[in-house]
Amino acid sequence: MDEKLMTLPVIALRGLTVLPEMIQHFDISRDKSISAVEHAMVGEQKVFLVTQRQIEEEDPDASGLFQIGTIARIKQLVKIPGGLVRVMVEGLERAELINLLQDDPYLEAEVAEAPLMEENLSDTVKEAMARIVKEKLEEFGNGNPKTVKDFMGGLMAITDLNELLIQTAGQFPWEYTVKQELLECGYVSHLYDRVVYYLMREIEILKIKRDYQGKVKASIDKNQRDYILREELKVIQEELGEEYTGSDADSFLEQLEKLNADKETKEKIRKEIMRFKAMPGGSQEANVLRTYIETVLELPWKKTSRDNQDIRHAEKILEEDHYGLEKVKERVLEYLAVRVLTKKGTSPILCLVGPPGTGKTSIARSVARALNKKYVRISLGGVHDEAEIRGHRKTYVGSMPGRIAEAMRQAGVANPLMLLDEIDKVSGDYKGDVASALLEVLDGEQNVKFRDHYVEIPLDLSGVLFIATANTTQTIPGPLLDRMEVIEVSSYTENEKFHIARNYLVTKQLERNGLDKGKLTISDKALEKIIHNYTREAGVRNLERRIGEICRKAAREFLERDKTSVRVTEANLEKYLGKEKITFEDANQEDQVGIVRGLAWTSVGGDTLQIEVNVMPGDGKLQMTGQMGDVMKESAQIALTYVRSVSEKYEIPRDYFETHDMHLHIPEGAVPKDGPSAGITMATAMLSAVTGTKVHARVAMTGEITLRGRVLPIGGLKEKTLAARMAHMEKVLVPAGNQPDMAEISKEITKGLSIVYVKTMEDVIREAFV
Repeated sequence: MDEKLMTLPVIALRGLTVLPEMIQHFDISRDKSISAVEHAMVGEQKVFLVTQRQIEEEDPDASGLFQIGTIARIKQLVKIPGGLVRVMVEGLERAELINLLQDDPYLEAEVAEAPLMEENLSDTVKEAMARIVKEKLEEFGNGNPKTVKDFMGGLMAITDLNELLIQTAGQFPWEYTVKQELLECGYVSHLYDRVVYYLMREIEILKIKRDYQGKVKASIDKNQRDYILREELKVIQEELGEEYTGSDADSFLEQLEKLNADKETKEKIRKEIMRFKAMPGGSQEANVLRTYIETVLELPWKKTSRDNQDIRHAEKILEEDHYGLEKVKERVLEYLAVRVLTKKGTSPILCLVGPPGTGKTSIARSVARALNKKYVRISLGGVHDEAEIRGHRKTYVGSMPGRIAEAMRQAGVANPLMLLDEIDKVSGDYKGDVASALLEVLDGEQNVKFRDHYVEIPLDLSGVLFIATANTTQTIPGPLLDRMEVIEVSSYTENEKFHIARNYLVTKQLERNGLDKGKLTISDKALEKIIHNYTREAGVRNLERRIGEICRKAAREFLERDKTSVRVTEANLEKYLGKEKITFEDANQEDQVGIVRGLAWTSVGGDTLQIEVNVMPGDGKLQMTGQMGDVMKESAQIALTYVRSVSEKYEIPRDYFETHDMHLHIPEGAVPKDGPSAGITMATAMLSAVTGTKVHARVAMTGEITLRGRVLPIGGLKEKTLAARMAHMEKVLVPAGNQPDMAEISKEITKGLSIVYVKTMEDVIREAFV
């Protein structure tokens, strides 16, 4: 069939498709479209209506228009206010855009009629197709009678298949994109397929919509009922002079939606909020519940911070902040390396053990800075109530979460660094054992679901890096100690103290006292003298106080005497700090009978302990003075038993111990002394006094003794060795079992000392007796 070509004005439609046999009203505003209508009215009143591909395009070309459109006759044209023209058109024929002839002053195109093609379909097939279309129309009409009643009757009366399809496509309220698709169908069977497809789609949408509306209606009815009841409750509460809790509950629900937590946690909190919503505002229970909800909403359930995984950066920070402490730094860097490689890894529980003032707390702060973690500190000193850790039941007035949950809330993230300070000083009473409560916190297997009595919902502590500090492991219960990795932070040597003072403490105190760096200078010799003669400690706390004292006096000089700079030297140090505070008990000048120098560990470092024994006529009593504890008294009894057991070897008369009394004394009687490390010292002093043999004045010893004379290993070796060096000893007797510990002590401490390892008392006597 030959194509019938014609030239017609073109109107580009936006969001509208006109089909054949369709009467349509629409408004036009573009100048080109108005010109095209006016030109058509002069001629045969025919225009080519074609839909734009993009609605927002103002001046489309041929590529911006669909290929298939409709030839229409303009039935009516009315100009309306605002420069608009309202047009009524009647669709005549389906047509194809062949070529766009002109663009200005209006669009004009060459179009070809393209009527719907009929295949060789039998009358039976056509009848079947028509019936199916009508069935689908009727099914849709039954579900949506209000919308369809306007055009349904006319469609159901049509008998011709072609007309039924075209009228259905034109009159059914589909979007323009669907109508354009139907317009582009060139064959009757193709148009039939698409019409039936879209009718079935509409029926399915209608079913879904009906089901959804039913659910929404039920929900709305419930919400309406709840709203009315809530308004009534609000009025009742206002009449009673009570606070209305509904607004707070709504605010809590909004916060809950934003909360980053798992489904179970959110559901539990939601239930509590709904309970709170239903309560009278002025009730005590409502206030308790409000505090609880505020607390759980502030907890960082799954909110985490990103760790800095740069090992070099961490190493740089640790070196910047602390001098020495190699073991601690090494362990932190190992932890970081493992975490980087595994991309996860449970956080270890590190326990820094050492004397006061050695920087344990500041190490934790540096580790947090190095790893870019939030830092929270929990001081456990003197805590004796289990509820301090696990929290109080929320049913009690004044209840609150435990310190762990509170620290998590302060940190704001689920993976902070948490410092458990002074863990060796926790205790227990009738309210429970704090150390036992900490077992769950510090166990990697259990703390994934840590239960705080107040919060009730399990908290995940597996992402927390715990660092504990303690002065000694002796008072930490065994099960608790077993869960931690102990790192010894031992006493500083004088050289280490000097570097710490020079690099850190002086600068810190200058800033704290408002002094510029150049205004006050402290010479190296002065610093050494402060360390040696004005402080006696394992750490550097008193050293920092002495430097602060110098800074304060210098600040006063600047203001009173208008000085521009102050220099503190060894010569004028006494002016700022007064007379020397510390005098070390030096080694005895000459060898003596019954006097032996022992070594002891104290909370402030090592010390030398002079043990004196005198023998006098009597009836075999042992008198002990010098504030000795139970352990040392037992050591003295063991030492005496050993001396008596070897009396024949040293030709001591058999009745000697029945006819003589022995007095063992440790000077500084007002200072309590205890610990298992003076056994060999006491035994040596007793044997020396009984046999009248002198002991080397410059020999110091440490070690515990058994009844058979074996020497047992001890602790605190670094501090004790340092004390021996400060007292100018020449030889130190150390238990053979401590040989591996001795290998870890730096050469700076052992320099000038002869270390002798002893296994039995015979070894000790051989080295100690003159």
